Amino acid sequence: MAEQGRGDLPRPPRRIPSWASENDETRLPSGPGTTIEPRRRTVDGGAGSEPPLPPRFRPRFVLPLVVFVLVLGAAAGWLVRADSLSLDPGDVLDSAGPVVVRVLATTCEGTGQASGVMLPGGTVLTATSAIRFPVSVAVLTQDGKVRRVTVRGVTADGVAVLTMAGRADKPTAVVAPKLPDPKADRALVGYDLTGRQVVSQVGTAEQPIPLTGLVDAGALGAPMVDRKGRLIGLLTGETVASGKIIDRDRLPLSPDAEGVTAAPTKTCQSRGPQSPVEPDLAVANTPLAGEVNTALAAYLNTLNLHDFDAMQLTYSQRLRALSSAKIDESKHGTSYAFGAVIEKVSAAGAAANAEMTFTVLFSPTSAQAKGQTCAQLRIQYHLVREQQKLRIDGAGTLKNEAGCETD
Repeated sequence: MAEQGRGDLPRPPRRIPSWASENDETRLPSGPGTTIEPRRRTVDGGAGSEPPLPPRFRPRFVLPLVVFVLVLGAAAGWLVRADSLSLDPGDVLDSAGPVVVRVLATTCEGTGQASGVMLPGGTVLTATSAIRFPVSVAVLTQDGKVRRVTVRGVTADGVAVLTMAGRADKPTAVVAPKLPDPKADRALVGYDLTGRQVVSQVGTAEQPIPLTGLVDAGALGAPMVDRKGRLIGLLTGETVASGKIIDRDRLPLSPDAEGVTAAPTKTCQSRGPQSPVEPDLAVANTPLAGEVNTALAAYLNTLNLHDFDAMQLTYSQRLRALSSAKIDESKHGTSYAFGAVIEKVSAAGAAANAEMTFTVLFSPTSAQAKGQTCAQLRIQYHLVREQQKLRIDGAGTLKNEAGCETD
């Protein structure tokens, strides 16, 4: 018996799924099964059969999903709105920079330095305080061109309306169709007193940033723009601290705008802005070029201040003997020089030669003005060393282009 039992191995049990019943039509394979197949779901149970039950609804899983979608949507909407209210200073400067000009003038009060914005038809808007009692006015565009302008009139809000001479070929500002959202960022695009164009973010209408500390007096007359660089206002006032923004709705945007009256005038000995100037160097900044720059900057500053006694100190002893403060006053009594560039510098033993280009404003009734208000000059200077300083010993005009509008 034991041997017979060892020879006949027991057959493995049939693996029958627990869900199987005797009435199943599907026959199970005979022999050892190693895979359990899932029960086939009946698609159509036929007459009298009950429909399959729907999946069980579990609100505890759906509710967090709904909350997540709502939060995500709200966050996305907030981000889109925040982006539409913010601005990029670089983009603003690219779009608005070409239409912003530097306004320079000789006036009875020496206040003629500001910013301005160009409109179609050769119109320029700036701050009245910069051109009060004007004698000669010009604008310097972003591309370095100088244009003579006349004062068409002023408004009670302190906005001056200028008309630019010459071709109307400069880019002009785009006026925003309406004021931006009170929560939207705004910016001023103008020039500082050194002549550098800058963009300054000034906050929102609801939360403005004080302008003092952000910009200097050169920004008076600067346009306020939205995130697309479109005109929405203009900075006016006597000073930056007391300045105010005139909204686009109150600006004289058309030639026939109401509220523009003639600017007051009077007879005076005009002078230009009183801020210091320094020539740019278009040559290598060598020690000699630095000395030349210092000497010619001192000459230009005394010229613009109309301090003709101090101007005599920038001359050599030989030149002082041939001139006087009275002679200089007769020649330069209404002059204002700007945009100076030292083009050439060369040594001549202990002396030096230099060529400098610049633009000068003056009264059209001044000596040798010939009815013009500005000229573009190229002057060659000879400088000698006295008391360890370079001083002007002589000068000659190489180029004199009368009329700044001839660009």
